[in-house]
Amino acid sequence: MRTAVVTGSLIVTSLLPHGSPPLPARLADTGGGSQLVTAVAPAPGSTTGRVTWWDRRAGRWYEAGTTEARFGANGLTEGRSRIQGTNTTPTGLYALPYAFGTVRAPAGTEYRYRRVTQQSWWCQDNASAAYNRWVEPLPADCAPGEAEHLVAYEKQYAHALVIGFNYDRPVHGRGAGIFLHVHGKGATAGCVSVPERAMREILRWASPRRRPHIAIGTTDGPLAVTRY
Repeated sequence: MRTAVVTGSLIVTSLLPHGSPPLPARLADTGGGSQLVTAVAPAPGSTTGRVTWWDRRAGRWYEAGTTEARFGANGLTEGRSRIQGTNTTPTGLYALPYAFGTVRAPAGTEYRYRRVTQQSWWCQDNASAAYNRWVEPLPADCAPGEAEHLVAYEKQYAHALVIGFNYDRPVHGRGAGIFLHVHGKGATAGCVSVPERAMREILRWASPRRRPHIAIGTTDGPLAVTRY
């Protein structure tokens, strides 16, 4: 009887799947490319979590790298209803239009890479026609107090990727200047940050020809990354 039970258990085990599918395979959408970045926090109020970058080859997703990450000082919120100035990271699936930095791009970077200068600003002024755009120089309708002088963030913006949140058709008041960038001293104002070493790895890995996107969300619940 003992032998029969063991044999039966082996048969049942052999029929079960070997582990869960990789995270990208469980997402509702990955953007249609063959590269993906996932930024996942344990819960909506979390300020830390994990960023992982993935490659799709022969129909399967494979982890290319992973690192610890930081999110907004007030956690994460639904991107479609986010309000500017809340220090929350918007959840959702977004394109990564281009890269930039206060220093030279890492060797091997294929992405379009803009060098930050003293004239480089990111306009966050809701009254400006340049809302949620890089501008050089600062236009008259964008108040300096409502814009980021990019060169002032020498460490955080040493290397960064623009996250396409509220980017293609900006909704004023929803938020501007959401990036994947290098860690500062603590939680972000709404961006996703990673160690500089990891940011450099991501830039060397990312290929615009493979249309990488970033999926931001929580492990589970209403903001689960698998919803996006």
